[in-house]
Amino acid sequence: MEKRQVDVAIIGAGTAGMVAYQRARKKTDKVLLIEGKQYGTTCARVGCMPSKLLIAAAESAHNASQAGLFGVQVGDIKIDGRQVMARVRNERDRFVQSVVRSMENQPEEQRLMGHARFAGPHRLIVGEHTEVVADRIVIATGSRPNVPGMFTDAKDRLVVNDDIFSWDDLPESVAVFGPGIIGLELGQALSRLGVRVRLFGVRGGIGGIRDEKIRDYALKTFGDEFPVSAKADTKRIERTEEGVKITWVEGGKEHKESFEYLLAATGRRPNIDNLDIQNAGIDLDDRGMPDVDPNTLRCGDSHIFLVGDVNNERPLLHEAADEGRIAGDNAGGWPDVRAVTRKASMGVVFTDPQIASVGLSYQDADKKCPGGFAVGEVSFENQGRSKVIGKNRGLLRLYGEHGSGLFLGAEMFGPAAEHIAHLLAWCVQKRMTVSEMLAMPFYHPVIEEGLRTALKDLHYSLEEGPQAVDECMDCGPGS
Repeated sequence: MEKRQVDVAIIGAGTAGMVAYQRARKKTDKVLLIEGKQYGTTCARVGCMPSKLLIAAAESAHNASQAGLFGVQVGDIKIDGRQVMARVRNERDRFVQSVVRSMENQPEEQRLMGHARFAGPHRLIVGEHTEVVADRIVIATGSRPNVPGMFTDAKDRLVVNDDIFSWDDLPESVAVFGPGIIGLELGQALSRLGVRVRLFGVRGGIGGIRDEKIRDYALKTFGDEFPVSAKADTKRIERTEEGVKITWVEGGKEHKESFEYLLAATGRRPNIDNLDIQNAGIDLDDRGMPDVDPNTLRCGDSHIFLVGDVNNERPLLHEAADEGRIAGDNAGGWPDVRAVTRKASMGVVFTDPQIASVGLSYQDADKKCPGGFAVGEVSFENQGRSKVIGKNRGLLRLYGEHGSGLFLGAEMFGPAAEHIAHLLAWCVQKRMTVSEMLAMPFYHPVIEEGLRTALKDLHYSLEEGPQAVDECMDCGPGS
């Protein structure tokens, strides 16, 4: 068995691992990047990019179907499933090839292929061919779809989101289990591309929305477009000649429906269970996960760092890149470990209408602001620009702290949410007050005028006074 000794070993060449590798290399040449299977990030292969390609096709079909609203007659709309999926696969492959080329351009002596596992706090066994001794180790092994046991009764008709982007054609029907971000995005896209879809949930949530008022609005909106069983008690899943039959109880009644496939979009689990992490010499909780400082990405007071989707702190590409940068700097500059203030939290769901969250949620504001907070809101149903473009559905709710007037966060279901979320995230990170935000320019006619209406509503509801801004506990950018 070959033996290697390095300053920093990075396990996983996804987004977080690649950035950690690049940052650590700035401080030491003795770096080794270990990849278990193949180069190409989750985002490029089975995540952000292929899903947005499918959504783009769905939006095109939907926009064509709505053209009559503007007096534009387009005739019968025909969706060529094979052509749709060919474009998804081809463009996906281009994104992946770009990532692979970038990795293959790195020095060969700093790359190693094979599954890594801990044989000790500083020792890794890679495949059955190499022993690596590393002063510091960054774990960036990502996550994988979580599939509940009962779904295996669907047998060969069970798919996860990774599988969809390899389809040659669109199916006739899909039962989507999991009304979170992945299930909702893919479910709506498939429905708009002519696939019969039913979205199944358990607790009544949708799209990760935490504000009850917005959640109820979104549930009704999506339910008007395709069937949503948000509180389904699934009793039986059967593989049949036609596909898979689902039996569930909802509203006190038993229902049965057959589909060609069952898509399990029921969350993801961290890829840490095959690392022999128990040999790493760090404390683990009852789930086998180490405690991680979100500002250093360090596991306890050890030499090991946990970054990206594997720590499940903020499973988003831009956050994975930030975490890779923080951990790479700290591992490369060891023992000089520095805490970094995290950027304002922001999430976007690429449905139509879009969903966005920024800063503190309603529940978090209630917990963390002892002086209380106020809510401002606007409906987009009568918002000028939204009506002009036929996108006048949605609701925006903003949260501000009494006393200081500090803007805390927001949730939105509506048009252009991906863009408004950026504006609001910048305001949270700059710790702006509602008054300061209202002093900013707003053009006419734009959807952002709806944001100004909500800010005015929030401003009128706030009880402002001499209370210090920093009395709102944990309301900074990283909260």
